[in-house]
Amino acid sequence: MLFGNKSSDKSHQIDPPSFGSAGAPIDHGHPFYFGFLAASGAVIAVTVLRALASASQVFVLIIISLFLAAGLNPAVEFFRRKGLKRPSAVIVVVTLALAFGAVFAAVVIPPAVTQVGNLAKNAPTLLEHLKSNSFLNNLNKHYGIIDSLQAKFAASIHDGQFVVGAFGGVIGVGKAVVSGAVATLTILILTLYFLASLPSVTAVAYRFVPASRRERVSKITDAIIIRVGGFVGGQATVAFIASIFGLILALSLGLPYPSAIALLVFVCGAIPLVGHLLGCTALTLIALSKSPTDALICFIAYIAYIQIENYLIMPRIMRKSLSIPGLVTIIAALIGVSLLGIVGGVLAVPIAAAVLLIIDEVVFPKNDMS
Repeated sequence: MLFGNKSSDKSHQIDPPSFGSAGAPIDHGHPFYFGFLAASGAVIAVTVLRALASASQVFVLIIISLFLAAGLNPAVEFFRRKGLKRPSAVIVVVTLALAFGAVFAAVVIPPAVTQVGNLAKNAPTLLEHLKSNSFLNNLNKHYGIIDSLQAKFAASIHDGQFVVGAFGGVIGVGKAVVSGAVATLTILILTLYFLASLPSVTAVAYRFVPASRRERVSKITDAIIIRVGGFVGGQATVAFIASIFGLILALSLGLPYPSAIALLVFVCGAIPLVGHLLGCTALTLIALSKSPTDALICFIAYIAYIQIENYLIMPRIMRKSLSIPGLVTIIAALIGVSLLGIVGGVLAVPIAAAVLLIIDEVVFPKNDMS
């Protein structure tokens, strides 16, 4: 009975359907296979690059926020050493930064708008006064430089269309104001978040690194954050010294709005390499609204101060924070300005210092051992 049941069960079993035998594996060396993979990789790469390009402004805002958070972190650590907890220290630092921004806006913006308006209004008259110089008047007779500038000023400033046209019309002005406000608010919120949670964010980031290399990576990253903070503090000190120089120069020449000029020079001095070029241009134009002689004196004095700052002030202040060659600083600033404008010029120097630190600690030792 037992054997009969087994044979009966086997007779009732259904054979699984046959789907055929497996074919030969794909020939990875076939030209079609290689072409398909290459085309797919190119399509994916182009798609990713377009996605990154469309979101480039967001990445720029994130990078600026991280930079500001790393720059303000030494101030937070200072208040922590005084006994405050990190949230309280962050609130104190952010409050002081916002207070400075509010004072800057209240002091600089109204007189700056008035000064620019007066300068634009009096520009044709100032250009006419330049003809009193025999050399410039001779150039104007032969080439008509001053006359063409007067015509362009008169045509562009007529009926107040110069400022509106600079932003692409009334709608362009509205878009510029709204986009600037949104970007500023975004940077403020991201900076506050990064600053409050910087230790936890870095701790989570370190967990992506293998445990065998985590300690070394964390030490290098912490050193980079310290360097960025030192750069921000050193650059702020240099800019403050430059603002004092701007205040003394404005008072000695009797220029209007000396406090606004000092704050303007402070902001321009915070931008590496190209900042003082902007400050010198703005200060010379303001002095030109008074007289060409004052503008020439202002220009010469500012150029002399730039040399003093580059060879005496900057090396002493930046010696402990960023030990990078001057050539690297210039190249990094030029590349940063060409890529991201003024923002790139500000971020380029600390990024170059971070890259040099990684090269010194990782690349060179590995090459020396090989």
